[in-house]
Amino acid sequence: MLKKIFSKDIALDLGTTNVRVYVRGKGLVVNEPTVVAINTRNDQIVAIGSNALRMLGKAPKHISVIQPLVNGVISDFEVTEKMLRMIFNKVHHDSFTLIPRPRVVASVPLDVTEVEKKSLEDVILQAGARTVFLVERPVASAIGARLPVQESIGNLIVELGGGISEIAVISLNGIVAHKSLKVGGELLSKNIIDYVRENFGVLLGQQTAEAVKIKIGSAASVSKSQEMKIKGRDLVSGLPREVVITDTQVREAVLPSLKIITEGVRDTIESTPPELVSDIYERGVILSGGASLLKGLDKLIRKKINISVYLVDDPSTAVIRGMGLILEDFDNLKSVIIPSARD
Repeated sequence: MLKKIFSKDIALDLGTTNVRVYVRGKGLVVNEPTVVAINTRNDQIVAIGSNALRMLGKAPKHISVIQPLVNGVISDFEVTEKMLRMIFNKVHHDSFTLIPRPRVVASVPLDVTEVEKKSLEDVILQAGARTVFLVERPVASAIGARLPVQESIGNLIVELGGGISEIAVISLNGIVAHKSLKVGGELLSKNIIDYVRENFGVLLGQQTAEAVKIKIGSAASVSKSQEMKIKGRDLVSGLPREVVITDTQVREAVLPSLKIITEGVRDTIESTPPELVSDIYERGVILSGGASLLKGLDKLIRKKINISVYLVDDPSTAVIRGMGLILEDFDNLKSVIIPSARD
């Protein structure tokens, strides 16, 4: 019965920086930035995803480029609903369904309130879903990393997203200890913007800061120093100006935020029962999420906690891969579904 229920349904990872959709039997079909461009003159969507991201900071006044999620939580319900409706229609465009009404398994951050959880469910339902099931992001990520979450073994996963970082110890399909931090890839980019403004007197755009982070950003010293030319607006003259930033300077910019993450990992371990800590010491800490791709982050955390740290394969898609596994094997994994706020 459950196989029939989920035969054409989807998993949705609605993140701060990216939205990803997995269709049962097809795999990952949507992987786009969570950005929407709207024409304010007629209230119509101009673009979503990568096309909208390219407009960020470059659009005329009547085109509003919006990131509708902040720290993993929906901040603009109307825009999110329109975006999801477009995505659902796109996913079903090659099917015989005239009005797509999929059942959706959606990821949800750990520390959302019941109101925020209900809002997420309502938006997905209003966008065209028939039923919504919720899974906590770290649990989905752990399943995506193929960790034995169903066993009585301590699994420590650090899911580093765009808006939030979630650290969780998982055993027997549930979370034993956790820490949720409003630190993610977007904050690291903001750290770089603030550093360049304060030390160079130049204002960078968000996409430029992101490029710096990806190209020469690191959490630990690298064998060969790197530098990068960046362009922004001089805060004194108001004119374009080019400066050179080094990997050491970028590391100095982001280290305060990375320290919050390492302390969060330590705090989570300290609040974990001793038997599970023993498992974590033997098995190590698992890093996932797009922000975990920062070079040397595993080394930094390992140095601070003296436990092995491993990066999962393709960390950016660990959550949606895990939710895809839940769709494909719902009978065995349905116990990870959390209660609905609508009940």
